[in-house]
Amino acid sequence: MTERQVVLRETRDGVQTLKLNRPDKLNALDFALTEGLVQALKDADADPSIRVVIVTGAGRGFCAGADTREFQVLTPDNQALVERRAALTTELQGLVKQMSKPVIAAVNGYAMGGGCGLALSCDLALAGESARFGYPEVKHGIVAAIVMAGLVEHVGRKAAFDLVATGRTLDAHEARQLGMVNRVVADADLLGEVQALAQELAAHPLQAMQATKGIFHRVTELPFSEGLKIGQQLNAHMRAFRQAESTE
Repeated sequence: MTERQVVLRETRDGVQTLKLNRPDKLNALDFALTEGLVQALKDADADPSIRVVIVTGAGRGFCAGADTREFQVLTPDNQALVERRAALTTELQGLVKQMSKPVIAAVNGYAMGGGCGLALSCDLALAGESARFGYPEVKHGIVAAIVMAGLVEHVGRKAAFDLVATGRTLDAHEARQLGMVNRVVADADLLGEVQALAQELAAHPLQAMQATKGIFHRVTELPFSEGLKIGQQLNAHMRAFRQAESTE
């Protein structure tokens, strides 16, 4: 299956929707799908006609996490492949922060393990009423290792340890209470709500939107005083944004 088949792309009015397309596997992340999604996100970021990206899943699941069938070959005697898979997963989980454009997760159905990490890695996340979240790795004798940093960042230490140590499943409303998603909507309204939000973001002046995202991810990882200095530096350059937008 080619990248363009495992990740469907649809662009409308500056918004590109990337749909994970392994519905029979609840869009579990195998090598092909992970590589395809990484490439699709990079392509969207490089395309000047795209201002906002939506990530969602085909069928009844957003993403069930890693495809456990690949564990048969991801063994200690195949270390090079194990390291390649870990590097690819790490790249996907950290990619959205590096992008210049907002990325919105439309979480339909199950978002588990790496799929939950993918949803949390997006700048914004909306969930349907039937969405379910969790990190069940410990139940299968493995560790939610790569996704753990993002989970702690979003929900804090106590809640994060609860989720990775118990492996329990959360409904959409508890996920909202913990700060894992921004909004919970009716399943039938999910894509419409996400499209409306994406169009709202796409309508903002391009440089201002990109600068907002860029400084946001910088200051959240810095002490307050350093973040304030970066804000001061950016403030001095904002006056050029309107002029640049008017000449595009």
